[in-house]
Amino acid sequence: MVKIGYYKLKKVIKHFCVDINASKTAYLTGINRNTVNKYYSLFRQLIFKKQTKELKRFTGEVEMDESYFGASRLRGFRKKMKRGRGTWKQPVFGIFERNGKVYTEIVPDCQKPTLHKIIIGKVNPESIIHTDGWRGYDGLVDVGFDKHLRVKHKDNQFVNKRNHINGIESFWSFTKRRLAKFNGVKMNFNIHLKESEWRWNKPTAMLESELLKILKSNHLV
Repeated sequence: MVKIGYYKLKKVIKHFCVDINASKTAYLTGINRNTVNKYYSLFRQLIFKKQTKELKRFTGEVEMDESYFGASRLRGFRKKMKRGRGTWKQPVFGIFERNGKVYTEIVPDCQKPTLHKIIIGKVNPESIIHTDGWRGYDGLVDVGFDKHLRVKHKDNQFVNKRNHINGIESFWSFTKRRLAKFNGVKMNFNIHLKESEWRWNKPTAMLESELLKILKSNHLV
C-alpha cells in the first residue's frame, strides 16, 4: 500500500470518521482514489478486529432484538418481500447494554436455540433483560435469566416505564440509514456491521481519536 504523510493520513481519517465515501474523500483531499480505498479497507479491517476481540459479557440492563438486512426485492420475484420474521433477508441478532456498547451477530435464523446460545455466552445471568414478545426469547428464565421483561409490540405496547427496547431499535435504524448511503452492502456485510457498532453514538472527535489509537497500537502510525 502506498504510504502517505501524517498530515494527509489525518485528513483521510477525518473524512472516514465523518462517513464520507472514498471517492468523495479522494476528490476533496487530492489523494489518489485507490490509495484512499486501501486506507478505508485497512481501517475497516482493524475496526472489525477490535470489535470482535474486546467484547466482555453484558451486565446491567440489556436490550435484545433481531433485524433483517437486504434488498426489498429479489430479481425474478415480482412481489415485494415480507418484512421482519419470515422474510428472505439476512437475519442479524443484536444486544445492547444501556449506557454501553452494542453487539451484533449474523445468524442463520432467529429461533430459540440460536438466540439462547448467543445470550448465554454474551450476557451475565444477573442482568435485567428487555425483549419484545418473540417466541425465540421464551424460556430465558429457565436457563438462569430470572429478570426478563417484555414489551408486547403486537398489542401496541412499546414503552412501559423502563421496559423498552428503544436503544437497540435506534441502532438498527442508524445502521440501515448508514448502509443505504452506500446503496446497501453486498460484500463484506459483517465488516460493515461491526463498523456500525463502532460508530454508533460516538461524536466524530471520539471516532478520530479511537481510530488513531487503533492505528498506533498496530504500529501503522
